[in-house]
This record gives sequence, structure tokens and C-alpha cells, in this order.
Amino acid sequence: MEHDEKLARFRQAHLNPFNKQLGPRQHEQRASEEAPDIASEETLPELPPGEPEFHCAERVMDLGLSEDHFSRPVGLFLASDIQQLQQAIEECKQMILELPEHSERQKDAVVRLIHLRLKLQELKDPNEDEPNIRVLLEHRFYKEKSKSVKQTCDKCNTIIWGLIQTWYTCTGCYYRCHSKCLNLISKPCVRSKVSHQAEYELNICPEAGLDSQDYRCAECRAPISLRGVPSEARQCDYTGQYYCSHCHWNDLAVIPARVVHNWDFEPRKVSRCSMRYLALMVSRPVLRLREINPLLFNYVEELVEIRKLRQDILLMKPYFITCKEAMEARLLLQLQDRQHFVENDEMYSVQDLLDAHTGRLGCSLTETHTLFAKHIKLDCERCQAKGFVCELCREGDVLFPFDSHTSVCSDCSAVFHRDCYYDNSTTCPKCARLSLRKQSLFQEPGPDVDV
Repeated sequence: MEHDEKLARFRQAHLNPFNKQLGPRQHEQRASEEAPDIASEETLPELPPGEPEFHCAERVMDLGLSEDHFSRPVGLFLASDIQQLQQAIEECKQMILELPEHSERQKDAVVRLIHLRLKLQELKDPNEDEPNIRVLLEHRFYKEKSKSVKQTCDKCNTIIWGLIQTWYTCTGCYYRCHSKCLNLISKPCVRSKVSHQAEYELNICPEAGLDSQDYRCAECRAPISLRGVPSEARQCDYTGQYYCSHCHWNDLAVIPARVVHNWDFEPRKVSRCSMRYLALMVSRPVLRLREINPLLFNYVEELVEIRKLRQDILLMKPYFITCKEAMEARLLLQLQDRQHFVENDEMYSVQDLLDAHTGRLGCSLTETHTLFAKHIKLDCERCQAKGFVCELCREGDVLFPFDSHTSVCSDCSAVFHRDCYYDNSTTCPKCARLSLRKQSLFQEPGPDVDV
């Protein structure tokens, strides 16, 4: 009997809750009508008077209020048709507007909307709509595959949502934009300017005024004014021109003209175009400081020290080129990030000046100089055999042209003690002997000499 009573309670508790038309009495009436069909089945025993009854209408109302229809988005995720997903997205958006704000159900609906849009994006074949490579105004755009990094479009100045939007990046100047903004780009790639005309504007903020720009942005030609109507005019400290808020994001950069003239490294506001140009040019050795501002070496001690180290490294270079061990050890690759240091001692990049200002360049060059000198003077016998003996005093240790107490003849590259060289004369004795030898060879014979 206990088993039959539990079975009866179980069946009453699991009646179809979605049949809203049947109340308790209607259910009894329908059960009596279907009695002939279930006559063979076992009749349900009556419940004890103390047991509560289960009414279908109350259970339907309970389901309608408490069940969270947005917690298991299984039904719509099974849809494989794009049209069905789009319809489900619209219904979900409408449901979000109807639900109470900041409620848990609204948050779940938003999460579901995101998943539906991702599913729709997966069903669409992006390769058919958007090509992987686009070439516009010397930009070479590649379609980005990263969807987790949040970027900002350089054209429309809005956020690029990589999860649901297609975006491109120029491999030359790193210009980023939506796929819909590609055809609106009007500025050519900055990389082409760097390749064809790699030079800086060395006048400090060469301002010409808004009237010279016809009160328009220097890049997109949008109307601008200093009063902010219709758009705020923002000045670029590098070019001196004015730009709108879409082309000038108040980015900060070190201005090369202020560095070479004032030794001023304070970052100043520049436009987006100037920012990309300066970023591409920062490591290019295009500054010849001796011609631009020769007085800078009189006031900046770091530059004097760096120039001496660079001159010594150039004197060490012939030793490494003719040394098998040095070529196998690839010692010159210690300066692969600053290749111009093994080519000349005059050209500088903005990055060199930045590192000289912070002290990093002096420390790294000193370590490299010590490593090179150790190989030549201590580690390698071949390089030691290429040393010099002072031809004036013929005393002391073996001399090398990069030693601090030596002097080198600019004509014949002979090496002397500095004290010996300046005490005797300012003329190299080796060069004097060579000149006398040439004179004796080319001297005409006298009349008393038999030819």
C-alpha cells in the first residue's frame, strides 16, 4: 500500500505542466471520458486526507515565474540557418529591452546575445566577404585574426570589437582600421615617405597659422577652429600644423629638432601621422650632429665620451675583419642593433640620443669596448702580433691605435706614444722618411753623372 500511495503522488506531481487549458475539475472530467481507454490500467488510490493536492494550474504559474529561460540557450544554438540566428538575435535584443535593468536575467540575456552573434559570425565565411590582403595608397593591409585584443580605429576613432568586427593593420606603418573604413582612408602610408625621404624637420614647431590651412585639418581637410566649432584645432609640435580631433589624439613624442638644438627630451603632443613617422624613424641614423649643431659636443659630456668610444671601435674593426677567431665568434654582432657604429662616427639616430641622455648608451658601449680590447690585447695572438712599437723612443710595451695614451698618424696610421709624438714634432717621422725616399727616387741626375 505504501508503494501504491507513493506512485500515485509521483504521477500527480508530474502531470503535464504545459497544458494550461485543464484545471483540476476539467482534468477529472477528461479522465472520466478517457476511462474506457485505460480501464485495463490500475486505478489510482485515493490520497490520505493529510496529503496536499497538486493542481496543474498552480504548477504552470510557478513555472512561468521561476524558470529562467535564458540560463540554458540550447534551443537556438542548434539552429544552423543564418536567418534563424538573425531572428533569434532580434528576439533576444527585444527581450533585453523588456527585462528590468541590472537584473540577473538581463545579464544572462546579454551573454546569450553575444554567443548568438559569435555563432552567426562563425557560420558566415569571412574569406568570401573580406580578402586577407588589401593595398590602398601604398598601405599594405592584412586582415587581423586576433579577436581578444581591443584596438582603436585610426580612421573613425572608435573601438574595434574584434569578436564581431573585421579589421585590418598596415604592415608598414601599423595603421589600424575597420574593414568598412578602408575605402575612406585619404593619407598614404608613412613607410613610403620613410623609404624615399628619410629626414627630419629640424625647425622647432614651424607654425604657419590656421589661415595658411584655410581653417581646415592638415590631413583630412575637415573644418576646424581654435574655439572648437565645428571641431577643435590641435597643433602638432613636430610639423607645426593644426589637425582635427580625429587626426590628432594628443599622443606624446620626443621632437628631434628640440633634441639636437636644445638637448630637450620632453615629450610633446603630435598628430597620429607624425607619431607613426617618428616611431618608424627613431632608429634610423640620419642626424649628422657635427653639421647640425657642432657646439652640442661642448656642452654634453656624454656625447664626447660616446664619440671617443665610437672612434676606438672603428680602429678595432680592421683587427676583427682579418682575424679568423673574431669572425667565428662574430664579435661585431655585438653592435648589430647599431650597425652604423661600425661604419662611421658621425651619424646618430634619435634612439642613440635618447639612450645617451639616460646613460644606457655609454654603459653598453663601454662594455663592448672592453670586450673588443680584451680579444685584441689578451686573447688572440694574431691580433697581438699586429701591434705597434713607438718609432720615436722604441721603448715600452706594444701599442695599439685605440689605447688612450697613443697618437695615430692620419696619413700612414703609425702609432706613437702621445708624449713622444708631441715632444719631438708634430710631423710623423715615418711620413718624413717616406717623402725623402720618394724625392730621391724621382730626383733627376746631375750633368757630371754618366747615364
